[in-house]
Amino acid sequence: MAEPGYTVESKCETTEEEKSSSASSEVVIGIDIGTSQCSVAVWNGSEVELLKNTRNQPLIRFDVPVDNDIPLGEVNYHLSRKHERLSGASILNMKRLIGRVDTDRIVHASKNFPFLVQTLDMGVRPFIAALVNNVWKSTTPEELLALYLAELRIMAESKLKRPIKDVVLCIPVSFSRFQLTRIERACSIAGLHVLRLMPEPAAVALQYAQQLQHMLRDKTGRVGKRIALVFNMGAGFCDVAVADIDGGVTEIKALSGSEIGGEDLLENMMRHLLPSFDKLDIKSMGILRVAIQEAIHELSLEESVQIDVDLGNGSRLCKEVKREEFEEVNKYIFCESEILIVECMQNADVNVKDLTDVIVVGGCSCIPKIRNLVENLCEREIYKGMNPLTAAVYGTALEGALNSGIDDPLGDVDLLTSQVTTLGIGIRANRFEFVPVIPRNTTMPVHKEMIFTTFKDNQTEALIVVYEGEPELEDENHLLGYFKITGIPPALEGVPEINVGMDINASNELSVLARVIIPGSRQPVVPVMELKMPTVDDGHSCCNEVLDRAYGPTLDSMIVRRKNHSI
Repeated sequence: MAEPGYTVESKCETTEEEKSSSASSEVVIGIDIGTSQCSVAVWNGSEVELLKNTRNQPLIRFDVPVDNDIPLGEVNYHLSRKHERLSGASILNMKRLIGRVDTDRIVHASKNFPFLVQTLDMGVRPFIAALVNNVWKSTTPEELLALYLAELRIMAESKLKRPIKDVVLCIPVSFSRFQLTRIERACSIAGLHVLRLMPEPAAVALQYAQQLQHMLRDKTGRVGKRIALVFNMGAGFCDVAVADIDGGVTEIKALSGSEIGGEDLLENMMRHLLPSFDKLDIKSMGILRVAIQEAIHELSLEESVQIDVDLGNGSRLCKEVKREEFEEVNKYIFCESEILIVECMQNADVNVKDLTDVIVVGGCSCIPKIRNLVENLCEREIYKGMNPLTAAVYGTALEGALNSGIDDPLGDVDLLTSQVTTLGIGIRANRFEFVPVIPRNTTMPVHKEMIFTTFKDNQTEALIVVYEGEPELEDENHLLGYFKITGIPPALEGVPEINVGMDINASNELSVLARVIIPGSRQPVVPVMELKMPTVDDGHSCCNEVLDRAYGPTLDSMIVRRKNHSI
């Protein structure tokens, strides 16, 4: 029998008290935190109900105006006015910044937003600042997200006339586990307990399954087998899912995601129409963004649009833009979208003839080029049974109802969902390779093991460096953490067996276990080590720069290699 392991838990680990408290909650809200707008919904006992803000809006703009009369940290999202968005006093589109370090390309691209983004370019969290009475008030994206979520919770409590604690949130497929820990921490600060973080297209697939359950019952009382492709493109992310729905059971077969979206379409047009736009001041930058954003919206309905806007300081932009020009400028964005669809179908092992429905949602779903490319690629007309702007939040509310164990005598939410891993998870081995232990699109919960060994004779220490991502995208993989095994008995290289196990439970929590065994012995020769990943809760300790500083030139000599792998 193996020696008992010892566990190092991350700071964002849910306590038993929180878990027992959340289990007794009767109402679970669903929240779709979009890049540009958000929505909140709840299962009211017979259907999903969208909750509206004080201006009777179900879609709530995701920006945080900062007022000098209130301390930074109090958010009144429904009071945001247009001039605030242009002056630098309102912070918007912060979702793309959550959980990122200041060397990230997305962070640097965000310097074109009409507020201040500060970076030191040393692998720490970026700071963002709003301009209030000529004073820059600095904070972090996660802190602002927490404040915004607190306002959403208060709004929900006001509408539902009861305290709210439990929540299901949508997340982009491409979010790293570190970004998920930041989302969970922001929720905790806001007084919310996360029951599940749900990939956005998976939430849409759940609403689709519920519609089938409600409308398409055959004589046996079961929904016939359906295979749907969900394409979701919003302001900040593009996600694709293939879902297999059979008798109320929704199985996500594959997920694909990328950090492309409407913000990229907008920035490409800004750069195309005014190449020197990044030299504009904050106010002029905001005016330009609004003008071009409105033009892109109009191009969804018209073949051409006239842009005529005064940027201030004697600068003016006056130009006619055609739809085909917009499509050519953003050609690579649309090509990337096609690649995601093809990749997802290949990973799900389905072809276009297998598809029953094709669902297109998100803020960019109204763009004709997007709709045309999806229809042409999938050889299907787009499903018209749901609102593309609220489909995801409907799914989160349904998932919240399922998690709360509601009584459903009509069977309208007699549903079961299975999720898959959004990214591969593995370790650094064979010097520079990323070796997946749990491949992408593996059904959860899951436990996988792989045997590694020492890289040189008499190697007594081994460094287990855990990443998530894909082997072919090594430079873009996310570092989740690392730990060192010591006390390996001296032996020829390749003799010790280092068994690395990875476990993802139903709540998507990742544990990494390592034990060292000498062939011929059943007992681990050093204590078993098990850790929760990510192992840190701030951006200063879990980045490649810190890893290199900690181990420097000795790193390669401590890395393991795959057992029986030829060098």
